Amino acid sequence: MSEHGGPDLPQRRLLVTDVPGPNSIQLNERRRAAVSSALGAAVPVFVDRAGGGVVIDVDGNSLIDLGSGIAVTSVGNSAPHVVAGIRDQSERLIHTCFMVAGYEAYLEVCEQLNDLTPGDHDKRTALFNSGAEAVENAVKVARSATGRAAVVAVEHAYHGRTSLAMALTAKNRPYKHSFGPLPGDIHRVPNSYPLRDGLTGAEAAARSIRRMEAEIGGENIAAIVIEPIQGEGGFIVPASGFLPELSRWARDNGIVFIADEVQTGFCRTGEWFASEHDGVVPDLVAMAKGLAGGMPLSAVTGRADLMNAAHLGGLGGTYGGNPVACAAALGAIATMKELDLNARARHLENLMRSRLGVLADECDIVAEVRGRGAMIAIEFAEPGTLEPVEGLVPRVAKRCAQAGVIVLTAGTYGNVIRLLPPLVIDDELLIEGLDVLSESVKEEVGR
Repeated sequence: MSEHGGPDLPQRRLLVTDVPGPNSIQLNERRRAAVSSALGAAVPVFVDRAGGGVVIDVDGNSLIDLGSGIAVTSVGNSAPHVVAGIRDQSERLIHTCFMVAGYEAYLEVCEQLNDLTPGDHDKRTALFNSGAEAVENAVKVARSATGRAAVVAVEHAYHGRTSLAMALTAKNRPYKHSFGPLPGDIHRVPNSYPLRDGLTGAEAAARSIRRMEAEIGGENIAAIVIEPIQGEGGFIVPASGFLPELSRWARDNGIVFIADEVQTGFCRTGEWFASEHDGVVPDLVAMAKGLAGGMPLSAVTGRADLMNAAHLGGLGGTYGGNPVACAAALGAIATMKELDLNARARHLENLMRSRLGVLADECDIVAEVRGRGAMIAIEFAEPGTLEPVEGLVPRVAKRCAQAGVIVLTAGTYGNVIRLLPPLVIDDELLIEGLDVLSESVKEEVGR
C-alpha cells in the first residue's frame, strides 16, 4: 500500500497500446457473448488494478481516473484501512443477516453516521445496499411517519434505477424509457438552475412552492426528495437560499425533507455532506457511493421519531449492512478523517476551477464551469445561447479515454462533462488529466 490510498502503483499516465488494447478488445467480445447488451460502458477497457488517481487496464495502460467509479472510490481504490477492514472481517464473519443475528460493525457504522450527518438531534440509521435502495426506504419511512402518499422530486433529478427511484428520476433515456408503468403519486416541480432560469434562490423556491400548493397540496405531501447538488442532472448547484426555503416550507407543512446525498456525501464537496453548505438539516439523509470505499453499502439516517415510525420488520433486507461492507465503511471513514479529505476536496476544487477557467476563457462553447469540492462539471452550449451542443460530450469523453483519461458525462441534455477524481489524487496527475480534457475539447470544437 502507498500514500495514495491503494496499491503501490506509479501515479502516471502511460499508454502502451491503443485504448482499448487487444486484451480489452478480447474481453469485450466475451462480454458481448455473456452479458446483457442493456448494460453500457463509459470506457471500453477492462481493469486489472487501481489505486490513488490511476486505473491500470489489462493491457498495461495507466489511465488517469477522473471518475472514481462514479464518486465511489473517494479514498482511493483499495485504500489501506478499507482493505485491512475487509480482510479482518472476512476472516471472522461474512454474513448472518442483521435481522437474524446482529454484529458490532453494523452498530459502529450507524453510530458514525448518526454523528456525521447534519444536525445534533436524536437520530437513528438503517443500512441497505445501494443508493436507489436508500432512497426508496427513505420514502417508505416518510410515508409511514406522515400517513401521506404524495412524493415530490425536482426537474433534472436522478435517484436510481429501481421502480420508485426511476419514477423520481427525471431523465427518460436511458433510465425510464420502456419500463413503465411507474409508481404513482410522484410529482415533479422546478429545481433551481441558475444558468438557465436566472432566478435567485428565494424566487426559485417560491416558484416550486406555488406549484406544490396549487397542484398537490402541502397537506397531501409525505416527502420532498432532492439532491443538494444534482449528480446525473449535471452537477447543478442551486442558488443560495433555495434549499433552506424549501426545507422551511416542508417543516411548516409537516413534510419530510429527504436529502439524497448518495453522490454528494462523504467529503466529495468539501464538507461531509453537501447540505451543510446551505446550512440545511434534512429530516432524512440517503447515502451510498463514497460510504464504503468501493463495497456495496447504503444508509438512511434521520430523526429518531421518523426512523422509528415504521412497524417492526418494515425495514430491512438480506444483505443490507453486510459485515464486510460495514468494515470497509469504517475504514473509509477513518481514512477521510485521517487525511482530512474535506480540506483536500476544497483544494482540488481550486485546482480544477483554475485550470478549467482557462478553457472557458478560450472556448465560447463552454457555458459554465460549476460544482463544489471535487465535484466539478462543464456544461457546453452553442455560443451566445443556452442551446445544448449535440454530440460533443460523448466525442470529448471518447477522445479523453483514447488519450488515457477517464471522464464521465451527465446532464438532462447530454451536454455536461462531470469530474469526480479520487480525493487522494496527486495534484500533478489531476492537472495533467485536466490538460488532456482541455485539449480534447479544443480539438473537437476545432475539427
